Amino acid sequence: MIRPSPIEAAKLFIHEQFPTCQAALLGGSVVRGEETPTSDLDIVVIDEHLKTEYRESLISHGWPIEVFVHNLKTLRHYFQSDSNRARPSIQKMVSEGIPLTGHPVIDSIKLEANKMLRDGPPEWSTETIRTKRYFLTDALDDLIGSTNRGESIFIANSIGELLHEFVLRTNRHWIGSSKWIVRALHEYDPQFAKEFVNAFEHFYRKNDKMEIVRLVDSVPQKHGGRLFEGFSVGKR
Repeated sequence: MIRPSPIEAAKLFIHEQFPTCQAALLGGSVVRGEETPTSDLDIVVIDEHLKTEYRESLISHGWPIEVFVHNLKTLRHYFQSDSNRARPSIQKMVSEGIPLTGHPVIDSIKLEANKMLRDGPPEWSTETIRTKRYFLTDALDDLIGSTNRGESIFIANSIGELLHEFVLRTNRHWIGSSKWIVRALHEYDPQFAKEFVNAFEHFYRKNDKMEIVRLVDSVPQKHGGRLFEGFSVGKR
């Protein structure tokens, strides 16, 4: 059996499962043209009959579907919480989403999502930058001193998370997780993203830490470089 196209499947799903909803949008990789054989359909539903939000995973019309069901109040709450954590998942789904229903609220929530995406995440305070420098320094020192290959691999993983966060947040850009780490870096600076991937690939292939060390040292220089001596938390 040939399954319907993503848009056809999404419209059938909404018609069957949410016939009285005000709005629904299809987002995710299939909309961006980046789908893989394991991609699912990400659907945002706005239903003012709901008192609270929920998320559900299911199979419909041959497609795995992730549905994010909200009313306007809970959607805006998630807009704000995603902005505060600097990972605008729901904003991106709404911004890029293809409408599956016709309702004026779609235009207004798209405007809200697009504005938040343009504005970027909240700016880090000086104290937050100082704390993040310390944790990045601590992880780098662990990697430099590590003589255990298994431990070094997972220290490097941690550095990748910390470094991408530091680069993006100090430049008021959104961060990511998993595959979105590289995508977020590429959106910010394709050349830096390339250097980032190359440094970690060099370590994983050849067990040579120096490319990671050089990359990490190049990032916080304008904020004071590595930080250990004098750092404290909670001292009165």
